Amino acid sequence: MSGRLEAKVLVVTGGTQGMGLAFAQRAATEGASVVIGARDKDRGEEVAAQIRKAGGDALFVPTDVTVEEEMARLVDSAVSEFGRLDGAFNNAGGGPMASVRDADSADWHRSLALNLTSVFYGLKYELPAIIASGGGAIVNNASVSGVKGDATQAAYNASKHGVIGLTRSAALDVARSGVRVNALVTGLIDTPLWQNVVSQAPSTAERYLSVQPTGRAGTSDEVAALTTFLLSDEATFISGASIAIDGALTA
Repeated sequence: MSGRLEAKVLVVTGGTQGMGLAFAQRAATEGASVVIGARDKDRGEEVAAQIRKAGGDALFVPTDVTVEEEMARLVDSAVSEFGRLDGAFNNAGGGPMASVRDADSADWHRSLALNLTSVFYGLKYELPAIIASGGGAIVNNASVSGVKGDATQAAYNASKHGVIGLTRSAALDVARSGVRVNALVTGLIDTPLWQNVVSQAPSTAERYLSVQPTGRAGTSDEVAALTTFLLSDEATFISGASIAIDGALTA
């Protein structure tokens, strides 16, 4: 069991499903120790147990990424359990979607908390831990919504734009500290969230699929592959970048 992430200690938020789960599984297969943060304790414990059963090394820490103290605990747990922190995939996100005119203030604050403030909390505690461990890398999951926009996703768009800007700021802040910070500009990815759209709002799903240059959604495994590269020692001169994985949607 070896790979580009062998012997690294990595934090993954939203690691119990979709892109976070695919990355956690791949990272563990490559020899990393993964520390998974998510709200669903039962599901999280199950995922960690499955990874360990397959021969990997995993710890689940119940975490609400919108609560600063819980994000601090997630990072502290990684360092306490494994002695250091080499990287992180700040992946958790989602939330209500509505236009500027239709969104209420609660939706606005909920979306920013889940998609942007959570990344700030992650960076705030991950960066010092990674620097103290001798360096590493962080990947923040943004979205094509952060560069392209959508009239029906005002708060989500704003928060993902924020993730891209925050990524750049963090990368510049630690550029001489041995830590790299990049963002994924993810397009339409086949996750449980997308499958819910397909089942609950087929016309919306059809609209999104109709504008995909490749005619399909991406897979969580494809996102995991790119994340693996960015967190590996093969990407040591890539930092502050917002890298599209969207099937040419924003090309």
